[in-house]
Amino acid sequence: MTDTALYSGMIVRAQSGFFGVETGEGLVVAQLRGRHTRGRQETDAAAVGDLVKVRLLEDGTGVIEEIEPRSRVLSRRAPGRREVEQVIVANPDQAVFVFACADPAPNFRMLDRLLVVAEREGIPTLICANKIDLVVPRSAKREFGEYDRLGYRVIYTSALKGKGVRTLIKLLKNKLSVLAGPSGAGKSSLLNAIQPGLGLRTKEVSRGTRKGQHVTVVPELLPLDVGGFVADTPGLKAFALWDIEPDELDAYFPEMRTLVSECEFSDCTHLHEPGCAVIAAVERGQISPERYDSYHRMRLGEAD
Repeated sequence: MTDTALYSGMIVRAQSGFFGVETGEGLVVAQLRGRHTRGRQETDAAAVGDLVKVRLLEDGTGVIEEIEPRSRVLSRRAPGRREVEQVIVANPDQAVFVFACADPAPNFRMLDRLLVVAEREGIPTLICANKIDLVVPRSAKREFGEYDRLGYRVIYTSALKGKGVRTLIKLLKNKLSVLAGPSGAGKSSLLNAIQPGLGLRTKEVSRGTRKGQHVTVVPELLPLDVGGFVADTPGLKAFALWDIEPDELDAYFPEMRTLVSECEFSDCTHLHEPGCAVIAAVERGQISPERYDSYHRMRLGEAD
């Protein structure tokens, strides 16, 4: 006889319509109740990090009957599908954006897009500048230092040398953290350094293209010995914004939002208007040209 009781749990793995749900009864492989998948879907009905209620079946599998509302979400516009949201992780306590200092070179435009989403969702953010062993530390701190000045915490790590790993472990303890960044940034190597035995596969950056190669295939929440979970996500090749209107974008740039009220025009786009306080701040060196270029590209809907 099928169990009619509902068990609370969290989705820790998602692949091809099957979800691994961690419950008080252990890990259950479950599928969604049909009503959650009917009609046109503008977002993923379920994703890792979602809190759900599962009904167990006789064969030990389950059916996800209820999905609780998400408090926050790290998501992007699904590649190749302009009107669909791809949820990377639901309900994270914090986001750790991992970018290599070199091999491959850091893609700061992608980092800026990730930070915009974190600002919009109110997700506390940590920037991890990895592979510090490949560069002169002073040059890395000069490149990433702008984010530290903006109020984002930046830590410098080397999975190979173990630098910064203890600090990262402390910051991950007892939290649901999502690690996100481009392929080849070293997310999986960092996790192996954080907790030996996780068995995460790693690959070197392609010598031909100097770009990262995907290691993580599906998003998965990995339990940490110190408590909490960390989401290792597939490497990002691009990060298109989802459901962010151009005229709200300036609110998600900390260095710009305090200046908006000083612009001559209330509907200033900060692209070309006279009397724009943001443009004036760029010209004075108060806002970095690189960050302003990121804003400009996002405002015009250009790819990163």
